[in-house]
Amino acid sequence: MEIGRIRNVAFISHGGAGKTSLAEAILFNAGAVSRIGSVENGTSFMDFDPVEIKRKLSIHSKVSSIEWSKHLINIVDTPGYSNFLHETKAAVTAVGGAVVIASAITGVKAETQRVWQYADENDLAKIVFVNKMDKDRADFFRALGDIEKSFNVIPLPIFIPIGKEDDFKGIIDLVKMKAYIYPAEPTAQFRIEEIPAEYAAEAERYRGKLLEAVSETDDALIEKFLEGEELTDEEIEKGLREGTIRKQFIPVLCGSAVKNIGSKLLLEAIIKYLPSPLEREYKIAKNIDTGEDFVAVPDEAEFSAFVFKTFIDPFAGKLSLIRIFSGEMKSDSEVYNTEKEEKERIAQLYLLQGKNHIKIDKAVAGQIVMVNKLKYTDTFDTLCSGRKKVVFPKPELNEPVLAYSIVPKSKDDEDKVSSGLHRLMEEDMGIRVERNEQTGQQLLKGMGQMHIEVVAERLQNKFGVQVELKTPKVPYMETIRSKAKGQGKYKKQSGGRGQYGDVWIEIEPMPRGSGFEFANNIVGGAVPKNYIPAVEKGIYEASREGILAGFPLVDFRVSLYDGSYHSVDSSEMAFKIAGSMAFKKVAAECKPVLLEPIMNLDVFVPDDTTGAVIGDLNSRRGRIANVEPQANGQHIRAEVPMAEVLAYAPDLRSMTGGHGIFTMEFSRYDEVPTHLMEKIIEEQTGA
Repeated sequence: MEIGRIRNVAFISHGGAGKTSLAEAILFNAGAVSRIGSVENGTSFMDFDPVEIKRKLSIHSKVSSIEWSKHLINIVDTPGYSNFLHETKAAVTAVGGAVVIASAITGVKAETQRVWQYADENDLAKIVFVNKMDKDRADFFRALGDIEKSFNVIPLPIFIPIGKEDDFKGIIDLVKMKAYIYPAEPTAQFRIEEIPAEYAAEAERYRGKLLEAVSETDDALIEKFLEGEELTDEEIEKGLREGTIRKQFIPVLCGSAVKNIGSKLLLEAIIKYLPSPLEREYKIAKNIDTGEDFVAVPDEAEFSAFVFKTFIDPFAGKLSLIRIFSGEMKSDSEVYNTEKEEKERIAQLYLLQGKNHIKIDKAVAGQIVMVNKLKYTDTFDTLCSGRKKVVFPKPELNEPVLAYSIVPKSKDDEDKVSSGLHRLMEEDMGIRVERNEQTGQQLLKGMGQMHIEVVAERLQNKFGVQVELKTPKVPYMETIRSKAKGQGKYKKQSGGRGQYGDVWIEIEPMPRGSGFEFANNIVGGAVPKNYIPAVEKGIYEASREGILAGFPLVDFRVSLYDGSYHSVDSSEMAFKIAGSMAFKKVAAECKPVLLEPIMNLDVFVPDDTTGAVIGDLNSRRGRIANVEPQANGQHIRAEVPMAEVLAYAPDLRSMTGGHGIFTMEFSRYDEVPTHLMEKIIEEQTGA
């Protein structure tokens, strides 16, 4: 395949706009499938994961390679729901253009704005397809205004609709100035007719805007336009391509995915107006041996590629989706993984069409291929020839914002759960799994409630294990505010050799974050040296159980300064118990208090919801540190107790209509207010 005849495009938008339905129609039009799959009916070729079928939404990015007009088009269908946008952010690193699907009903939503930003970060040329023109309340021109307002761009219609809602029956081509009339059946075939008289004035008006925008892409064209000469179809299309790739404007199409109206015209527009790999700004990698930049020129002989997605198949094993940026890749060959410093064997290359795999022997720069069962390679690894050891930059994904404790329903499944989560983490870069040493809970972290629920469902579907999701415990701690002294004496006589240990200790507070410190101040051998480590161990173990509510005590110093022993009855165990007894007695006199984790919160919200979000943070005992203007909104920095933001993600989404996002990280521990401390102690102890 010639590199200039390749197009790599991501379908991006908010969830429910119809990306997958549009991809289904295109697969059918290209002859890749014999029928149009349906997301609603569970017959989609693209959304084939059981959880996707059940929930009727995309949770992974999928690739379909089709041939159209002697071109190879790789379509990457991406998720649009906020919980899965990390998939979209990874996918756009593999393409050169984007088709933004806008709903004629709802226009632009928060998720569309987010993925548009991802496309901008990767310097992608874009075209817009206004979908669902056949649905109730569909309005093409309202969607057009929404696009212009939301993204501060010039949306340039190259097609406008004939009718809308139930009356939507065709499209007017503003380049050729013809009407395309579609039948009721979703065949994508159409009749070419003259523009209906009632649409003639509107078509002329929008064609005038089109010609004006196109003429500005070239001095010769603007001169011709100003002199009143007619631009040819070829000149218009050339100007459209130049302006789209240079991002002077955004061509806008329209149609209906489920009725297969406009999908063939979209394919032609992808070929005509979106860049080939030769025209896209070349990917920059770093040569780790020399420290110099490596420019991955598509027709460069040196092989380089990037793994942007991994799937785990119970039967086929690990499946790696790879975008080749330079050189070529062959089946039955060897490549070098720069990240792992290991050679990998490429047994077989595949093209993808949804869930179908097509064997190929060779792929060139610009292509997206799949390889199975790579031994060392993970998502975001770089593959190269090894002659020049290069690494492509990895996309910066947001950290997970919600955590649940994950518990297997059967204790026998603990190992299966751990193994299954590890495998799922290989294909989902938005998951984190960690064990909280303090609470003992295994925490599953994800991008939202739905994301975590999907992981639990996939554990059951793929690995046959059922789990419960529980709100995680807050890892409270305890500390002291004053010092005290006291004795711990353990004496036991029950016939034969007894047990005897006697210690005097002083406990005092230390600065926050100091942990635990033990000082041996014994003089004169009051406690033999060989028993002192046992005393320290007894004190430390007792401190882990706390004084107030069973939470670990931190930030204190214990000084062992006196004691006594028995030449026969004393032992390490006796002194360990004595140390524990002394700690419990003395620490209770040191004014113990509860500490809670405080989180740094960075919240990004639209201007019109800033007040509501700040008020909500104040109600959560938050401290607002700063509010700074940013593009399309405000950046709020705050400190909030972890207990108040365990389920913040859905609340923020509700307050901001889905437009708010946040990141969160641990800051420090602070004292819990007295009225809340009493409640927590009561909950923990039942007292």
